[in-house]
Amino acid sequence: MFNILVADDVANIRRLYEYTLEKNGFKVFTAENGEAALDIIEKQHIDLMILDVMMPKKDGYEVLKTLRESGSNLPVLIITAKDAAEDLRRGFILGTDDYMTKPVDEMEMILRIKALLRRSKIAEEQKIVAGSTELVYDSFTVTVAGEPVVLPKKEFQILFKLLSFPGKTFTRQALMEEFWEMDSDSEARTVDVHINRLRERFRDNKDFEIVTVRGLGYKAEIKA
Repeated sequence: MFNILVADDVANIRRLYEYTLEKNGFKVFTAENGEAALDIIEKQHIDLMILDVMMPKKDGYEVLKTLRESGSNLPVLIITAKDAAEDLRRGFILGTDDYMTKPVDEMEMILRIKALLRRSKIAEEQKIVAGSTELVYDSFTVTVAGEPVVLPKKEFQILFKLLSFPGKTFTRQALMEEFWEMDSDSEARTVDVHINRLRERFRDNKDFEIVTVRGLGYKAEIKA
């Protein structure tokens, strides 16, 4: 069970989030201001924090700044009425992982929380498990039904990226910029070559497939 901290100064909102989160299998802690939120984090293991911006004592930005300056990688989802572009930019600059504006759709909130927790687990363990397929970043190894396959570095990195965000489309340009030097002479079709090699290696894989999104790029889809 994941521990979620809800920091919001409005009691009704805390109760609504708490009810929704508990209904979806999370254990919930609540704080009515920023100081109380930081106090809970010091004493209790928290897996993710829902953070309001406009709170007394310490506002959400101050809480976030304190966390990141202390070296904490705790996933943070800001949920606030502050919807200006400047507010969103400030939140991400200070280190929030996601940002929603009130009022929120409760199901969307749960989906975003699950996505953040999944990415946090991948980042911490440097490992992805999809059915009988396991990717371990340190060794660039893919194990399928107990059989290891060592991939060239860039092929592994591309596959790890796609499977870290199943269903999300990555453009060729985005993949080029992440895995090749910006001054590289490689062309965008280099990405296509690596994708084709991955497809050939895993053409019989029952856990995932790499899909071409016409005119955009590629995404991974989990079959199971």
